[in-house]
Amino acid sequence: MDISGEAHLDVKHNIFKKRLDVNGKVIEPARQESINQPKLDKPLQKHGGRLEHNETYCGSCFGAETEEDHCCNNCEEVREAYRKKGWALNNPDLIDQCKREGFLQKIKDEDGEGCNVYGTLEANKVAGNFHFAPGKSFQQANMHVHDLMAFGKDSFNVSHKINEISFGVRYPGAVNPLDKLERIQTTTHGMYQYFIKVVPTVYTDTRGRKISTNQFAVTDHFKGVGPGEDHALPGVFFFYDLSPIKVKFTEKRMSFFHFLTNVCAIVGGVFSVSGIIDAFVYHGQKQIKKRLGKDT
Repeated sequence: MDISGEAHLDVKHNIFKKRLDVNGKVIEPARQESINQPKLDKPLQKHGGRLEHNETYCGSCFGAETEEDHCCNNCEEVREAYRKKGWALNNPDLIDQCKREGFLQKIKDEDGEGCNVYGTLEANKVAGNFHFAPGKSFQQANMHVHDLMAFGKDSFNVSHKINEISFGVRYPGAVNPLDKLERIQTTTHGMYQYFIKVVPTVYTDTRGRKISTNQFAVTDHFKGVGPGEDHALPGVFFFYDLSPIKVKFTEKRMSFFHFLTNVCAIVGGVFSVSGIIDAFVYHGQKQIKKRLGKDT
């Protein structure tokens, strides 16, 4: 989301997510087995009867239809229709599509899991934010909303570790302050906010090749929140703004004569210091011999 009004919900293009167990190991997708699976009734049609042979399926939206011929053929379409109406789906088990797909069981099976999210995003060069938060996101009354009702939970653990994040390609010597950062949530609810100032950067190497990229500075803030609080959604938020200043890095190779001058300066410095040490030792030794001669 950015200040120009552009918003992209549930971005999936070039963004990938893997399920992780409580130990951080990747959970491989389960293979569907038909053996010992409970036998389900035929899908419920919009008119109230069960789907018959050679009949086109048109599932009910359970009162949330926008048009007379509007069909909801899976649980997600029913939930989307409810969201557009501004209704809450309190008990998905009462919805035929959700019951057949085992929606609540899937949520229970994923309890305690985490996820690994990686990929790339393209954003406008204006201030904005991107975030990771539980629940399906949608726009309602010009507000960005996440549906948390389906989870049936009073707490959300948004502990996280940022392996790597950058605004553009990396250049030699770049250090991004958020890399390897880890935050552990100790409260029942939490909203992590990272306020990022992005600085346009041009790096030029010794061969004249340029890399147009960005570096950034960041400050972070944690806010303990609860579900339903105004402007307080459990999740990890990255708010970014662009700096009006551009930084240029130019890599230059030292010339031979410059190198020779530095070598001479080093040799001369070593010679001078050696002379001082030699003189100090010589005069010190001479004074010691004089004192020893007077004593005898």
